[in-house]
Amino acid sequence: MSYYELATLDTVIFGAGKCAGPIEAWCGAGQGRLLGAWGTDIGRLNRIFVLRGFDEAGQMLEERQRALLSDDPWGCSAHLVGLTMESHRAFDFLPPVVPGSFGPVYEFRTYHTHLAGIAPTMAKWAEAVPGREAYSKLTVAMYGLDGAPRVTQIWPYESLAARSEARARSVADGKWPPKGGPDWLRPEMTSQIALPLPFSPLK
Repeated sequence: MSYYELATLDTVIFGAGKCAGPIEAWCGAGQGRLLGAWGTDIGRLNRIFVLRGFDEAGQMLEERQRALLSDDPWGCSAHLVGLTMESHRAFDFLPPVVPGSFGPVYEFRTYHTHLAGIAPTMAKWAEAVPGREAYSKLTVAMYGLDGAPRVTQIWPYESLAARSEARARSVADGKWPPKGGPDWLRPEMTSQIALPLPFSPLK
């Protein structure tokens, strides 16, 4: 898988349960590989993240077009108040995303970079990620192919306490953040905590 789509579906109150089945069916009827689906628990609520992998950019764009031209995008438009679909490529030193049980607490972090900041950020991460993964696994770090220059990361943890411990220890030990990495970042940063939906391959 060379390309990733991260879809963000904002739902009505308690919409995740209503949308789960239709989203699973929508992904099963299309191209690409469903990797994960989560409902937010901390941050903006009533939000679903769906991560899919594609071997070719054309497949991903065809899936985008399928949603945009559908009279019922993702099979649950009656329960949606917002929909964003973003294209990404993983940092080039990372292996493909592999489904499995790594959570159940997943953190989605997005950093906006300065112009021309993607390549330097990726280089800094290549140096630092092996050391950081001694504290907790990285699902993926990827840069946006559309919209503003940005990096999105997905980190799984056994619990919120495990997240706090891994982050604190890696910083205290000088393993994170990447040395010089923040120099390429803008102040616009977001973090959201989400939990896997029942059909998510990443759990």
